[in-house]
Amino acid sequence: MQLKNLLLALPAFAAAAPTPDASPQELSVQIVGGSTASAGQFPYIVTILRSGSLHCGGSLVNGNTVITAAHCATLEASTYTVRAGSLNWASGGVTVSVSQVIRNPAYSGNNNDIAIFKLAATIPTSSTISYVSLPAAGSDPAADTSSTVAGWGTTSENGPTSSTLRYVDVPIVSRATCQAQYGTSSITTNMVCAAETAGGQDSCQDDSGGPLITTGTSTLIGVVSFGNGCARRGFAGVYTRVSTQLSFINQYL
Repeated sequence: MQLKNLLLALPAFAAAAPTPDASPQELSVQIVGGSTASAGQFPYIVTILRSGSLHCGGSLVNGNTVITAAHCATLEASTYTVRAGSLNWASGGVTVSVSQVIRNPAYSGNNNDIAIFKLAATIPTSSTISYVSLPAAGSDPAADTSSTVAGWGTTSENGPTSSTLRYVDVPIVSRATCQAQYGTSSITTNMVCAAETAGGQDSCQDDSGGPLITTGTSTLIGVVSFGNGCARRGFAGVYTRVSTQLSFINQYL
């Protein structure tokens, strides 16, 4: 499957069954089986627009810094715009241009799939905008802990994207189980996995770069990275583990 485009709460899209060590181009991620978000429910989530079109998701960590996936950050900064404070990716809220794109220099394949977007102007907090919290360094969410992912991505595998923000709650999957699904070398300690055992709920296409949080908090534990299709039974969604990326992130706050 292909890499996920940042948009959560939509069904993950389909893809060919991966080999034990699938390449990044074979993997993808979107949100499926979720619910419509309410105003202010995810005040730190942003839409990343590429030439005015939905591209990825991201999380506002302070007034001029967005965390997203490295695979969402392949072009010049002038290509991108960020929209914050709106449930709709195409309208409302505040839009700001991007002044700098910084991918983790350790990004390779799907590992360390994280990037920073520095904004050309500060986005202040408001009734619909606030900043995400970062996890403790090295923290690792336990299996079966509830997590939540959100975005504007497709609502089913190969389906349409959502004009309105959606979200879904999914339990954390142990790294050992995730390695059994994708291959040991494909799932590193820089990743965290989440999915319902029966499938049917996941992030999906155009959710890439969006936030995975500990349910009921604003703590960013993951960044939407990749998966085999969307919401398929036996394949968890895979996220960049933010707690192993803090030395990179903190350089740009």
